[in-house]
Amino acid sequence: MITVAVKISDAEIARQAANADVYSLRDPGNPGLYLRFSTDRTRGSWYLLVKRQWYKIGAYPGLSAKQMIGALPDIRLRIASHGGAVVSEWGAVGEVLAWFAERMAKDRNLSDKRKKTAASAIKCHLIPRLGEVPLADLDRQTLDRLLMWPLQEILKIDTVRLVFQLLAKAFRQAMVLRLIDKNPMQGIKFSDFSKAKVRVKPSKLRVAHLDDLIVSLIEEFETHPEDALLALLMLCHGNRVGETRLAEWPHLSIAERTWFIPPENTKTRAEHSLPLTDQVCALLAKHKANQQSAGYTGRYLFPGRNGKPLSESQTSAMFRRLGRGEWTSHDLRKLARTAWADIGVDHLIGELLINHAMGHNVKVYIQSDVMARKRAALELWHAYLDSKGFALIHGYTGATSGESDNSLKATPHKGCEATHESTVGEVSK
Repeated sequence: MITVAVKISDAEIARQAANADVYSLRDPGNPGLYLRFSTDRTRGSWYLLVKRQWYKIGAYPGLSAKQMIGALPDIRLRIASHGGAVVSEWGAVGEVLAWFAERMAKDRNLSDKRKKTAASAIKCHLIPRLGEVPLADLDRQTLDRLLMWPLQEILKIDTVRLVFQLLAKAFRQAMVLRLIDKNPMQGIKFSDFSKAKVRVKPSKLRVAHLDDLIVSLIEEFETHPEDALLALLMLCHGNRVGETRLAEWPHLSIAERTWFIPPENTKTRAEHSLPLTDQVCALLAKHKANQQSAGYTGRYLFPGRNGKPLSESQTSAMFRRLGRGEWTSHDLRKLARTAWADIGVDHLIGELLINHAMGHNVKVYIQSDVMARKRAALELWHAYLDSKGFALIHGYTGATSGESDNSLKATPHKGCEATHESTVGEVSK
């Protein structure tokens, strides 16, 4: 593999690319400028050698020979002043956004919901309003005039914030990967445009509504048992709707009375384990029998179409019917969390049950008896639900089939014990 000295041009690059022995080109008329071919020979990388130090300054053919040679004086000045050396092949904001949208779409660590939300924000708001703006022209005034002020007229403030954060993240990621030489969003904050605070939406369901809610779910269980079960599991455990609709029978162990939710099904991308109470075990046994009677032998608790679990759109339609516009699936989760506080469940245990993201220091202090404390809290909660009519649905009256009097019992108030002071102290830090 050799380096050939030539007057670099796009035509010369094409000629030299045909020779597999040529590894790189250098231009004597522009000292230090090199083009290194990639494996497929149609692409390459621009480098500049200054004082025995190599600087990668761009990619070919994104940056043509003419463009690169034209940018060399500015690059040399930036290197001399210890600035960046990268020349971006992108000229407009839309090019950065298109790259970032494709990157997010292929990220396996992101949930489908998050990918769809990001793709929609980029397609419907960012590219239409900023796509043609040159990178050099993107500043606070341009953002305010073309994006932030128009958006706040038609969208809620939390959605506007989401769009802004997505734009900032796209440029931050491009800068980290040295795909741009300057981040036009550097130092720009959401508060520069709006002082409005994102308010927490109050739950449409309160503890006082439990009696009526259980009555409606009893009626629903008679006609649409699968729909009622999904709502009940969320109410019983405070789960997110996605964590619940994707549940599989292999994730459930009736023998060990545990529900394992794999990380790919959770918003936090961390595995989540929940104890199953006698009431829930009885409810699941009834559901399993119903599925078998209907001839279903698949793996999902809530099967959808084509052998897949219930889809997001199907679930949304189901809850629109169940809530009749008065409450949503997320209100069940809020209701559970509020009720746990009311009946005395310890704050940390409640946060663990609801699967909120926890700080590293909190995880360090979590002891091995946490599962027992979560079980005690849920048994307390489900007994409370029984007093509201839940027992009429699950029908549990004593030891389940195959169990003896040795079944696990809740230690009185164990799930309600206050977290040790040292743990709270670490959380507050």
